[in-house]
Amino acid sequence: MADPDFIHLAVALDGTGWHPAAWREPDARPDDLLTAGYWADLVGTAERGLLDLVTIEDGLALQSDHPWRADERTDRVRGRCDAVLIAARVAPTTRHIGLIPTVIATHTEPFHLSKAIATLDYVSSGRAGVRVQVSASPEAAGHFGRRVIPESLVTEDLIGEAADYIEVLRRLWDSWEDDAEIRDVATGRFIDRNKLHYIDFEGAHFSVRGPSITPRPPQGQPIVAALGHVDPVYRLIAGGADIGFVTPHTAEETTALVDTIAAQRPSGLPAVRVFADLVVFLADTTAAARARKARLDEWLGAEYRSDAEVFVGTPVELADLLQHWHAAGAVGFRLRPATLPHDLEQITGALVPELRRRGALRAQHPGGTLRDLLGLPRPTNRYAGVAR
Repeated sequence: MADPDFIHLAVALDGTGWHPAAWREPDARPDDLLTAGYWADLVGTAERGLLDLVTIEDGLALQSDHPWRADERTDRVRGRCDAVLIAARVAPTTRHIGLIPTVIATHTEPFHLSKAIATLDYVSSGRAGVRVQVSASPEAAGHFGRRVIPESLVTEDLIGEAADYIEVLRRLWDSWEDDAEIRDVATGRFIDRNKLHYIDFEGAHFSVRGPSITPRPPQGQPIVAALGHVDPVYRLIAGGADIGFVTPHTAEETTALVDTIAAQRPSGLPAVRVFADLVVFLADTTAAARARKARLDEWLGAEYRSDAEVFVGTPVELADLLQHWHAAGAVGFRLRPATLPHDLEQITGALVPELRRRGALRAQHPGGTLRDLLGLPRPTNRYAGVAR
């Protein structure tokens, strides 16, 4: 089980890194972005560095500098593989690290996603999760032709739909009891049909009968995560997520966001594991880190900005900040490497040893499932013992 004194570390993987000019770095591998080996190498580096989990970005429209409108730029990475399929491909090459791909709830069906993530949980032996994201992009909506999305970052309707989406996922994962598969050759019974359940979900956005076609995952329910910047998403995290990614800029903001989510958490549920996001530009000296960012910004033609705090400095300086924010309430951190592989290697090769030296990070992977790693219990099946 997780030790509350230890910091949880995650890395958010996206393309060649989070800085738009990262693909122009000498050690970048833009030619390999659509290969399995590229992603296996990155996740393997993260696992060897004792990180708890990786998230993998995704979307349903081409990447854009604008948060919800397309652009015509040709000097940025454009195009990506499906995050769930990347995670499924990488899973057999790893043994311990959690795998959390991003899925856009706004245009996908929860039934399809539930079996995809359940399958990922089987493939990874209990290390799967999903980051549920909404999309207000008119371009993404145009790819499906089913609805018109208002031009705004977040609407209550999209967040309400995501909440229903998560509820359907969880019910479908529970729709098979743990011992529903009998596999009794002598009697010819493979399953106990009385232990498969209709979920009969009726909501404003979905009507799903169930049961799933995939037996209950190894974790019971894989990890559900969401990234929040505003109150409606904090309510979504509090109501349905296991992990909440947030974007504070100070220790005081960290405490406030942790308290905001905790205050809205339904009673009886384990506390949300709140991770603070930071974009990191790392080097052996502060001056070298600043010079790296300045070079990248020169290629960008502007100063890089982010929704998350942008840290520029050494791994030792970053360790100081993480310990300060950890004391303020964050159980962990999701670091966004400005460039890959450089900043990922700085995290695993310098930050991790420094945190271990301070006694702030575990010395080895403890084994078990991603839930075990995060100190979350395996959920009881809501339908166990209920007559069909």
